[in-house]
Amino acid sequence: MAAGFAAPIAAQTTAVPTSNNPLGIPENFTVYGSDNPNERTATAVVNGYVITGTDIDQRVSLVTNASEAEVSDEELQRLRLQVLRNLIDETLKIQAAAALELPVEPAQVEQTYEQLAAQNFGQNPQRMDEYLVSIGSSPAALKRQIEGELAWENLLRRNITPFINVSADEVNDVLARLEASRGTEEYRLGEIYMNATAETRDAVLQNMQRIMEQLQQGGSFVAYARQFSEATTAVVGGDTGFLRLGTLPPAMADAARQMQPGQLVGPLEIPGGFTIIYLIDKQQVLTADPRDAMLSLIQISIAFPEGTREADANARIDEFASFVQTLRSCSDANSARQVLGASVVANEQIQARQLPEQLQNILLNLQVGQATPPFGSPQDGVRVLMLCGRDDPEDAGAPTFQSVMNSIEEERINKRAQRYLRDLRNDAYIEYN
Repeated sequence: MAAGFAAPIAAQTTAVPTSNNPLGIPENFTVYGSDNPNERTATAVVNGYVITGTDIDQRVSLVTNASEAEVSDEELQRLRLQVLRNLIDETLKIQAAAALELPVEPAQVEQTYEQLAAQNFGQNPQRMDEYLVSIGSSPAALKRQIEGELAWENLLRRNITPFINVSADEVNDVLARLEASRGTEEYRLGEIYMNATAETRDAVLQNMQRIMEQLQQGGSFVAYARQFSEATTAVVGGDTGFLRLGTLPPAMADAARQMQPGQLVGPLEIPGGFTIIYLIDKQQVLTADPRDAMLSLIQISIAFPEGTREADANARIDEFASFVQTLRSCSDANSARQVLGASVVANEQIQARQLPEQLQNILLNLQVGQATPPFGSPQDGVRVLMLCGRDDPEDAGAPTFQSVMNSIEEERINKRAQRYLRDLRNDAYIEYN
């Protein structure tokens, strides 16, 4: 056992066993080989702070577990390199906040962690602890990420936000342009942005292409945005909120204009780097969205015994469709129970946008008392929806002066934040192992 703690031969000393040192181990000794069976190998040292292989593994698990696609060994290695870069940036943010006496209090981290547990595990942090361990990560890994995000917010509030100025004329100009563009479309995007210089352009492009491949194979956009995006929207999974195409770089605007909700495009080269965009939704400026209408529906459905032949199923569906055409109002719907043995369920206060897109278009063109065509399958049942009432949304008013000012400030903060992080990297002493 003592051999495992042997000192170099040239520096051997003799120590006398005491009650505080029963093995007589010299004060200065060298450990040969790994001193940790878990091989917590350092992969980078950032201004003296050690980032280990375990740190990277646990953070990678947060990303890969959110992906529906299996990650190849080659892609996993690339992912580890990107996660290491993120951990370095995160460490720089935490160190910078501490240097300015703006450290994140442990209570803040715990509060945010418990909020995430409440959103995902019914206000049970212990269940989230167990889940993180089960996927190869840990509570400490997620809390470190939370600390980095909170530290960055502290830094921005101290060093950037107070120096952002937006004049009333600028805000009024935006409001005037919004009113002039009433009825035109605005877009809610998800973004993953990475900064690139002339020297790093090719490497960043390759990283973005690999992220795009993972997203196309089922990777979670929100998870990748939180881990890799260098935009300030990273903390909200890349969600930009609704914006007009005129506020976007031309390449992003041209791509978004041709996209449909749910579509993914990128990487696109824009000033300062590359971006991947995901169209979450779109709507018309200062105009009510019909999909926000609240619908009162009655659902009439029929089931089929297991093993029903296709011909018999089709005949019953035809009978069902013919019966529905005889209904003149929602009050007639209950007769489907007696005539067809159907199930009749009322669904009140359903927002149109909550329904599948294909059904949205059908229902929004119905009059009260009319029904959709039958839809479904013999395996899952066939049903129709009758429209019994509809409350259309009021026209959306112009955004407030304050909301426009906040939007302009956020854009400027984002640009300065990118420069600030670049300066932290340039001033840092980083050793790679």
